[in-house]
Amino acid sequence: MRKFGLIGFPLGHSFSKKYFAEKFSKLGLADHQYDLFEMEQIEAFEALWDDEELVGLNVTVPHKENVMPFLTRLDHSAQKVGAVNVIKKEEEGLVGYNSDFYGFQQSLLKFLNGKTIKKALILGTGGAAKAVKSVLRDMGVELKIVSRSDGKADLTYDHIMTNKDILANVDLIVNSTPLGTFPKVDNCPLLPYEVLHSGQFLYDLVYNPEETLFLKNGREQGAAAKNGYDMLELQAERSWEIWND
Repeated sequence: MRKFGLIGFPLGHSFSKKYFAEKFSKLGLADHQYDLFEMEQIEAFEALWDDEELVGLNVTVPHKENVMPFLTRLDHSAQKVGAVNVIKKEEEGLVGYNSDFYGFQQSLLKFLNGKTIKKALILGTGGAAKAVKSVLRDMGVELKIVSRSDGKADLTYDHIMTNKDILANVDLIVNSTPLGTFPKVDNCPLLPYEVLHSGQFLYDLVYNPEETLFLKNGREQGAAAKNGYDMLELQAERSWEIWND
């Protein structure tokens, strides 16, 4: 048996188990298995590898960064981003990779459909935000990071609420926080949505529900809006490539 899985907390919203179960069935891989390992504390990570059939893991919040000290080596993709969302057991030990960069990059380019963006805001400071930041920097986009707490990022939500031009004058806003994820669908980042307009793009890494309140508020102002489902598909396929390389 070749076993795979996902670590994070909470995992009730995850699509990974269903996605890979369907993939294994389609490929006729009856000896493959994908499980969810809900893990609030990263200290439980090492015990998973007592199972010698475990080949690889995906990593989601809150462990994309705090899993790194447990790994033997980081691939250049994880080094570039500064976060890990794929782990593969190799001869040398556990190696960390990042497929979020590839998933977000390809999904965003499709969303923009040839349009050029110059300025962006990233909401959130976690591991997913790091992948988004790496992609946008590679594209030459001027960006600012937004956090709830002063000192953790370039801006706080309070800064934007009191200076609405900040939001009105960017081309892209990416929500990398879990705000609005099912079942808390009435939540969204605190922003002056009334200043959004048709020249802007809103991208939400949340995919359940299909339309978050963040995206709904943007669409009502004429902005283009997209959720993160195809990013997940792209990064999942990249994970599969890594595990089988």
